[in-house]
Amino acid sequence: MTRTHNQPGYFDTKKPSFSSCCRLALTALILTVLFVFQSGNADAQPPRVVLSSDGTPVSYEVFGTGEPTLIFVHGWSCDARYFREQVPVFSKKHRVVVLDLAGHGHSGLSRKSYTMASFGQDVLAVADAVNAKSAILVGHSMGGSVIAEAARLMPGRVVGLIGVDTLENVEYPMTRAMMDEMTLPLKADFPTGCRNFVSTMFKPDSDSTIRDWILSDMAAAPPHVAMSAMEHMLDQYVTGDIARIFKYIPVPVVTVNADLWPVDHEANRRHMRSFEAVVIKGTDHFLMLTRPAEFNRELDRAISRLVQNAKDGVPVRGKTP
Repeated sequence: MTRTHNQPGYFDTKKPSFSSCCRLALTALILTVLFVFQSGNADAQPPRVVLSSDGTPVSYEVFGTGEPTLIFVHGWSCDARYFREQVPVFSKKHRVVVLDLAGHGHSGLSRKSYTMASFGQDVLAVADAVNAKSAILVGHSMGGSVIAEAARLMPGRVVGLIGVDTLENVEYPMTRAMMDEMTLPLKADFPTGCRNFVSTMFKPDSDSTIRDWILSDMAAAPPHVAMSAMEHMLDQYVTGDIARIFKYIPVPVVTVNADLWPVDHEANRRHMRSFEAVVIKGTDHFLMLTRPAEFNRELDRAISRLVQNAKDGVPVRGKTP
C-alpha cells in the first residue's frame, strides 16, 4: 500500500513552497540513485505501471536480465520493498521483477474485494507486461496463495513455485470460528491488532530495527484492504480451495520456511505435483530480511533445482482449469 499517508504534512492543505518542492524532488532523485547503486545493477529500469484485469493500476520494477524471470510477490500488508535484500543478488543472473499487489505499495486502491484470485490477475498482468515466457514465481506468506492463483493463469510459462514461509499445510483444518477469532482483534482496532498479530511472527533475537520497521509499516496498511485480503486468504483454508487449486498447477513447489510452524510434507504432496521444503532453523517469518544471507543461499538452491528439473524434461501432469 502507498505509504505516503504516513509522511508528515500529507494532509496539510498549505501549499508547499517552491524551495520545499525542490528539496523533495532532490531527495527523491538521491534515493532513486542510491537504490540503483546499492542494487549493484546497471540494468535497473524505472518503475512502471500496468493495469490489472479489472483496471486497477499495478506498480512493478524490473532489474537485470536472464531467464527464467524471477517474479517476487510480497505477503499480506507488505510490498515490493520486503525483497530488497534479494534484488541485488538475484538480478546478477536473472531478470528480477518485484511488484506491489493491488491495494499495496504504489498500486491502486480502487478494488472492492481483494481476493487471492484478483491478486493472481495482478501477477499475470505484470508477467504479460514484461513478456515473461519462462518464470519462477516466488511468494512470501500470503504470496504463496497468490502465486498459486497466478500459475493457474499462466499454463506453460511457470517453471515452478517457491514459497517463502508459507504453504506449510494446504490441508490445515481452518474453521469459520477460528477465522472469526483471528480477525476480530484486527476489525476492532486494526493498527493495534496488526502489531499484536505480526509480533508473534518474530523470534526473540530477531533484529529489533527490522522488527520495529515491519510492525509500524504493516500496521499502517489501509484496513479495508488488509481485512478483505485476510478474510479471503483464510477462507481458502476453510473451504479447502487452497488445496484444490494445485490440481490445476502441474509444476513443482519448493518452500523455504522458518521453523515457527510445522510443515506437513505428506499433506502437501497429496495435492501438488511435487513438494519439497527447506527449513532454516532459528529464523522468523520475515527471514528474507532478518537472515538474508542464509535465505538467499537456500533460495538460490531452490531456483537451481527448479531450472534443472525443467531442463531434464520431467513429465508434466495436471488438469485444465
